[in-house]
Amino acid sequence: MYNFTPLIKLLRPLGCHKFVIMNNKEKKYHIPALLEESLDGLNIYPYGVYVDTTFGGGGHSQGILDRLGTDGRLYGFDQDADAEKNKLNDERFTFVRCNFRFLSNFMRYHSVGEINGIIADLGVSSHHFDDETRGFSFRLDGKLDMRMNNRAGKTAADVLNTYSEEQLADIFYYYGELKAARRIASAIVKRREVHPLIFSNDLAAIVSAFSNRENEKKFMAQAFQAVRIEVNQELLYLKELLTQSLALLTKGGRLAVITYHSLEDRIVKNFIKTGNFEGQIEQDVFGNLPSPFCMIGKAIVPSSEEIETNPRARSAKLRVAEKIAEKNLRVDPNGL
Repeated sequence: MYNFTPLIKLLRPLGCHKFVIMNNKEKKYHIPALLEESLDGLNIYPYGVYVDTTFGGGGHSQGILDRLGTDGRLYGFDQDADAEKNKLNDERFTFVRCNFRFLSNFMRYHSVGEINGIIADLGVSSHHFDDETRGFSFRLDGKLDMRMNNRAGKTAADVLNTYSEEQLADIFYYYGELKAARRIASAIVKRREVHPLIFSNDLAAIVSAFSNRENEKKFMAQAFQAVRIEVNQELLYLKELLTQSLALLTKGGRLAVITYHSLEDRIVKNFIKTGNFEGQIEQDVFGNLPSPFCMIGKAIVPSSEEIETNPRARSAKLRVAEKIAEKNLRVDPNGL
């Protein structure tokens, strides 16, 4: 594939860096949100070691490689078999087909002790939403799967057909932030007594009964989001990633995280601000308010121009932080 690095370097000073050049494979699979903003936030050191924990279509990874020198290294994590097909043909790049919760394990395997920058784009790829066989979208009628890694783990159908009514209510309330959570859960249990939920339309038909025309799409999206979060244990694994990032980043290393809903963003914001997930500011014995990170600027959201060209980026929010702790630290695992 042609190397666009020289062209990008020429365009950036002219203010034309927003016009990102992507190959056809990347366009088809996923358009990365806040691409230039996240790359700028990483403040890429040409000979550093970087990790793209959500490789997907490879958009952010290619951008990092374009800024890395010949001795730089990039590792791309993704547990999805479809993402592996997009791996980049570059000797500086290593693809790891695994969930980012195993970041520390694989860095140790590759003899990497410290990392200069970590990026995580927590959004579900356009490829997944548009593939009816994955069951992520309420607009398409596929089997209720929703697994990011379709080789293992419980499916959305397993959750909906086996969880207790109370468990389902908690999922829709805490992960979907739906006030009708208990009524939805009750309706699901009654329905599955007659016939199990198998397809996306089975869930959509139940959930839509509790929405109104004005908020139906948002309501449906929140319900499907709730089930997806449970299936993939997204919030738990995000906490594990952040904990490991703190331990692996070198002093001055950057963490860039793109979130898409308030549950993710609250976790990231609290962790960057206080070093814990509850957002509790704890003074040391001298009355200082220590935090292992320094926030770099305010949260960044897409421009109107980006939203126009990539509507699925509209809810994206980027937070960037720099590790200021002198030594590698570890967060109490009980805080997970």
